[in-house]
Amino acid sequence: MNAVDYSIAWEHPPTRRAWATHVILNVIGLVAWAGCWVILLGVSLQTPDWVVWLFMPYFVYGPYRVVVQLRYFPEAFKMFQVLREYPWQVLTGAARGIDEHPEAEDGGIWIEFPDPTGRSTKGIPLTFVKHHRSYWWLRRIGGPRTKQELKRQLDCLWFAGDPRFLGVVAVPSRDGSTPRRLHFLYRPSAFDERAARRHWEDADPADLDRARRAGARHVNDAPSALPRTSGREGG
Repeated sequence: MNAVDYSIAWEHPPTRRAWATHVILNVIGLVAWAGCWVILLGVSLQTPDWVVWLFMPYFVYGPYRVVVQLRYFPEAFKMFQVLREYPWQVLTGAARGIDEHPEAEDGGIWIEFPDPTGRSTKGIPLTFVKHHRSYWWLRRIGGPRTKQELKRQLDCLWFAGDPRFLGVVAVPSRDGSTPRRLHFLYRPSAFDERAARRHWEDADPADLDRARRAGARHVNDAPSALPRTSGREGG
């Protein structure tokens, strides 16, 4: 069966394997960065003092990388929640850009996804709010100078989620059977009650409940009670 034939993305075996691989690589990265720091510390204690200065860049950068690796795990869990609630959609030719989108809740690179209500042909943008692990996407979304062969790698996208709240985006493997480059996207208002909310007016209680089960924290308000905004506000 194709990925889109499953009622939720998590039922698709290659998706589960892709997510597991993502977590395993995070674990390996965490152990490697922390382990190398400890090993080099031990070596420096057994060698002349000048050796410490050779390792100093790693002693400074290593702890930062450990913190970054630890941040990947909450994101992986959020992807797991989304994949257990929403099915995959296959999108072609999705609009994307590196400039600020007028309908986005946050600045940065963005991708538009279809309105889940089907009432509008205008896409709803999700931005890469957090920049770690977004360089691969930035290079391909790019601007006028981005090579066409890089841009074409995003001509087909897989998306699971609701762009009014949160979702997981991926690119398919060459044979189109497996998601690659899994990335968690979200609107700040789904996690920060102070953020401006957009595109929630058409969300019914079932939509809100599904988003909550997928990990969104602030979706319990009735759509009619949500503030309407006309410009970008803090997120």
